[in-house]
Amino acid sequence: MTVLVLGSANADLVVAVPRRPGGGETVLGGDTVVMPGGKGANTAAAAGRLGCDVALVGAVGPDQYGRLLRESLAESGVRTDLVRTSDRPTGIAYITVTPDGENSIVVAPGANADVSPADVDALSWDGVTVLVCSLEVPLETVVHGIRTAAGRGARPVLNLSPVADVPAATLALLDPLIVNEHEASQLADTFEGLLDLGPRSVVVTLGARGAAVVTASGVVEVTAPEVSPVDTTGAGDAFAGALAARLADGSSLVEAARYAARVAATSVTRAGAQPSYPTAGEVLP
Repeated sequence: MTVLVLGSANADLVVAVPRRPGGGETVLGGDTVVMPGGKGANTAAAAGRLGCDVALVGAVGPDQYGRLLRESLAESGVRTDLVRTSDRPTGIAYITVTPDGENSIVVAPGANADVSPADVDALSWDGVTVLVCSLEVPLETVVHGIRTAAGRGARPVLNLSPVADVPAATLALLDPLIVNEHEASQLADTFEGLLDLGPRSVVVTLGARGAAVVTASGVVEVTAPEVSPVDTTGAGDAFAGALAARLADGSSLVEAARYAARVAATSVTRAGAQPSYPTAGEVLP
């Protein structure tokens, strides 16, 4: 096993709307579509579809959504033996998508809230080179996972979404910290200022413009292919999964980010999160 992903697994309930409703307003949308999602499961699925040896550490409920997620992960080449079945229902993300492909999301964590430090302690770290975490599972579990990974020689990567108050000692272990442009602006006035938070490196995703790789040597921007977006749901997770896969293969951070930007751009040309992720042969040049 090369990459471990510690994070959430959700069922995505997606509805197309002409526009987002305001407070107290009702807007009629299209039919609800149920898709496998969750930041952790998405990241793992993106890496798996690219041919990476990857496993998800997480939890789902004893329900039809849990079965949907296990099946989708397995079909994407992700090991699911580390996905625990909780007594709580599978997490659900309620997603509205507007005609320009942008989305708004409300997440009900469910079983994801049960992912605990004990799940990290139960892991075998033999052969693990990269750990990728996101924050739809408890922060204490992520902090423990990053500390454990670093102690076992694995490279810790954190996709800081949603933004949370991560301890300085945890940030200091990250190589890289991944944030999007909006999250970056909440944390620092400049991209270079993100390094003052403590991580060894930072990758800022810039949507259609690609990404910026921030290290002590400076900022390097990588571009993404120009596409007409259909649905941006899960694009950041596709980026994180592709980045981890390339880092595990020995690519430099800039090379990995350049490839990840291409994978994310490919994903937004299709509907959904996991169903939109390309295989290696489908990635746009």
